[in-house]
Amino acid sequence: MTDPLPIAQDLIRCRSVTPLDDGALDVVQRFLERLGFQCSRLVFGPDDYRVDNLWAQKGTGSPHFMYCGHTDVVPPGDPAHWTGGDPFAAEVRDGWLYGRGSNDMKGGVAAFLAGLKDYLASHPDHPGTISVLITGDEEARSVDGVARVMPWLAERGLIPDMALVGEPSSFRRVGDVVRIGRRGSLTAHVTVHGKQGHSAAPQNADNPIHRTLAALAPLLAAPLDTGTPHMPPSTLQVTGLDVGNTASNVIPAQARAMINIRFNNLHTRESLTERLHAAFTAAGCRYELAAESNADPFLTEPGPFVDALVRAIRRTTGEEPELNAGGGTSDARFIRAYCPVAEFGDVGGSGHQVDERCSVENLRQLAGVYAAILEECLTPMGTTA
Repeated sequence: MTDPLPIAQDLIRCRSVTPLDDGALDVVQRFLERLGFQCSRLVFGPDDYRVDNLWAQKGTGSPHFMYCGHTDVVPPGDPAHWTGGDPFAAEVRDGWLYGRGSNDMKGGVAAFLAGLKDYLASHPDHPGTISVLITGDEEARSVDGVARVMPWLAERGLIPDMALVGEPSSFRRVGDVVRIGRRGSLTAHVTVHGKQGHSAAPQNADNPIHRTLAALAPLLAAPLDTGTPHMPPSTLQVTGLDVGNTASNVIPAQARAMINIRFNNLHTRESLTERLHAAFTAAGCRYELAAESNADPFLTEPGPFVDALVRAIRRTTGEEPELNAGGGTSDARFIRAYCPVAEFGDVGGSGHQVDERCSVENLRQLAGVYAAILEECLTPMGTTA
């Protein structure tokens, strides 16, 4: 088996904090070109925020399997807080690979590349098409990455039959979870207007904080729902509350609230926005509300593609994966309108943290699972045992 560890170390040593690439996509491209892939670099974004993406393809026709991942990472923070000092050193200690991006998700990309190499070695005349989409814009704006590449593929007739996003989906053990969807996300910015006054004479003022709290109370009092068979319950969180007031004896003129809702397919962004309007209206607020959403909920129903993933995971790990649609958002939201998409990768947990790390043993196991997934998905659906 091909060892994913040195590939992961090469990737981690590239300081690819979004939108910088620092050679990370070059590492992937060189590896794929040695396997016979045709590669294209797709650069999008304004001059002050250029994003590099990699599209690679081998073979033609159906079935077309696409792997999607990212090599950009979040800032590491103060290096002094990292054990060893350098967040990009990619050191192995006690069976763990440390470094920014090791868990989210350069380790996963490396595992797929290793599994891909092993699959091609045993299936040199594989049917159909294998493609790889690696973006440099997942951790920040997510505007000039997969969101731009998918329309580019559609224009050229290159849309896959199925796509696997390699985000760390597993919970406790590699293979125990496959994500077959994600909840949507809506953020609302609300400004409630009152009347400034002295706190000793509240009858001469209109306190916008009190009105804001009165509007928020019923929104927080009861759950939005209890979830669906594959999706967890929707959640509403107040993520910001500000009045800009430094004087304890002044009732402010305005209060601003920020609300984030993660919602399943029992709701839409429109129905939730209406719900917010109703709450602030009922509280007698004079207010302005602006709602924005960068993701709608989606679900890939169990079927041939998901069944193939489950078979591969079962026979390589012995796990019977749970199918769920938990977590936040991912690049899968940009793919779901084009083809069935699911997520499967390493055990998550340390991404974005100081001393981010992944298990070397898990990486090697994951590479084997990815090789099995390719075998299951590129064999005509339903013909494998």
